[in-house]
Formats: sequence, structure tokens, C-alpha cells
Amino acid sequence: MPATSALMRRTAAAVETVAALCLAAVTIIVFVSALGRYLFATPIPDAFDLSRLLLGLAVAWGYAVLGFRGGHICVDLLVEALPARPRRLVEAVAQAMLLAFTALLAWKVFGRVASAFASQEATFDLRLPTWPLLGAIWLGLAVAVLTTFAGLVRLLAGQSLHDLDPEEHGYE
Repeated sequence: MPATSALMRRTAAAVETVAALCLAAVTIIVFVSALGRYLFATPIPDAFDLSRLLLGLAVAWGYAVLGFRGGHICVDLLVEALPARPRRLVEAVAQAMLLAFTALLAWKVFGRVASAFASQEATFDLRLPTWPLLGAIWLGLAVAVLTTFAGLVRLLAGQSLHDLDPEEHGYE
């Protein structure tokens, strides 16, 4: 399984890179638009719409890493007191619940993409279609479904999700 773990780590790193680039783009858009607004009385057209959609994109793609690494917020008071086998069962049930939630979220966002496409929804200033960015958000959630499923399979195989965290194990 080391090859699978290495592939999962590389995939998680690629997904994190997409999220980080989106977050960097949001930062640049907001900063430059604020400078333009206060220094030249001309903000970037559609800065608000683009930044909110890119922020959604960053969140959706960042969410995809949760399924790999089990990095979501959790309180392990009860679970840490359990023996190894019941602890793995609780972690698998929690991962299955995360998978169900993620699949429902992806399904609802897909409906939003279809709605934006059908209605030809566009940004306010430049009238850019919003469905491509909404579609990229959905794609991030679809990847999150796959990564969460892969994490569930990994847990059911008796492996841990925490060994995929590069900070804990000196990867990268």
C-alpha cells in the first residue's frame, strides 16, 4: 500500500494547490480592487462576484482534502478512550456520514450549476456567465466525494487517515 499512500499524498497536494491558487487570486482581486477604488475611484469590475465565486472554489477544493486526511474538526474525548477496534469503527461511521453529507452537497450544487446555466446567470458588471465557476465548485465537491470514499475504503481496510498528513510525517 505504500504506492497507494504516495499517490493519495500527491493527489491531496495537487488539490491543495488548486485551493491555494484560488485563495491567492481572491486576495489579489480584493487588494487590487480596493486600491483602485480608493486611489483611482475605479474598482475592478465584478471584483465582488469573482472573489466570492473563487472563495467558494477554494473552499470546495480544500474540502476535498478532508476525505484523505481526516483533517476536519473533531473532539476525540470518547474515541481516544476506546480500544483500537471500536475506535476504527467509530472513525469509519464518521467517515461514512461525511461521505453522505458530501454527496448530498455535491448533488445540490450540481442543481445550482444547472440552474445558472439554464437561466444564463451572469455577473453584474461584465455579464460573465457564472456557471463555469459554479461548475468548478461542483467539480471540487465531486472530487471531495471521491476522496472521502477513498478515505472510507482506507479506514475499512484497517489503515489510518492521519498518516497522509505531510506535516506529521515530514513529507514534501
